[in-house]
Amino acid sequence: MSKKQLIISAAIFLVLAALLLVGIILVPGQEKEPIQEAMRDGVLHESAKIGLFGLEVNPGLISAFAVTAILTVFALGVRLFAIPRFKKIPGKFQLVLETAVKYFSGLAKQNSPHRNGFLGAYVFTAGVYIAFSTLFELLGLQAVTVSGSSITLPAPLADINGAIAMGVMSYGVILVSGIIYGKARGAVNALKDFSLPISMSFRLFGALLSGALVTDLVYHYLPLSFVLPSVVAVLFTLLHAIIQAYVLTMLVSVFYGESTEVHDKKIKRK
Repeated sequence: MSKKQLIISAAIFLVLAALLLVGIILVPGQEKEPIQEAMRDGVLHESAKIGLFGLEVNPGLISAFAVTAILTVFALGVRLFAIPRFKKIPGKFQLVLETAVKYFSGLAKQNSPHRNGFLGAYVFTAGVYIAFSTLFELLGLQAVTVSGSSITLPAPLADINGAIAMGVMSYGVILVSGIIYGKARGAVNALKDFSLPISMSFRLFGALLSGALVTDLVYHYLPLSFVLPSVVAVLFTLLHAIIQAYVLTMLVSVFYGESTEVHDKKIKRK
């Protein structure tokens, strides 16, 4: 970069910083709920229930249904219209899809060399669901609560029930596969890690919820509530989508490989 370009870039940065400072000063304040109530609502959703078939449910359940429907329609579209047109020299979309499949398939083969067919499909599905469900909150879709107020649909796994469901289902895959392939030894290997569903559930829930709470905390104070919350929310969401998808799929692959490990029988010698 030349000296002239450096001076121009510095000038543009200073102008933007000045405009941001002026906006912070001129934006009028507004009535906000106490930060304690905002934090509690972000965790428990006590005052933000949504009506569904006559029941009052957490907004995270609506988000989970929406993400599942979007991914299902997208998968059907890819299978019916995109995959039949794949070529030996891949295009951009084909390259992205093949790279993702290759990564999760390699992860399954590395941690479970003997039994990895179903594992590859599961970690691919779980990783895609975690990533896209985390990014779902960036869409800013609105819903109406039973009290008549408007609410932005959160990430499904930011609800403790969604995180527990993902953790329990992942542990169920490990346990059932261990019983089928490893018999008694596989069941013992899976059952000895009885705290695994709890750790996976609360790891997902805590990581995703922390981003939402930090964003609420930034929004709560006027000097920080201009432009900065948007940057913070996007950065936290992108990081959590990548990190949590990687962590859960890695854990499932490792414990799945342990529970389905093939042990050679000892040959008795005379």
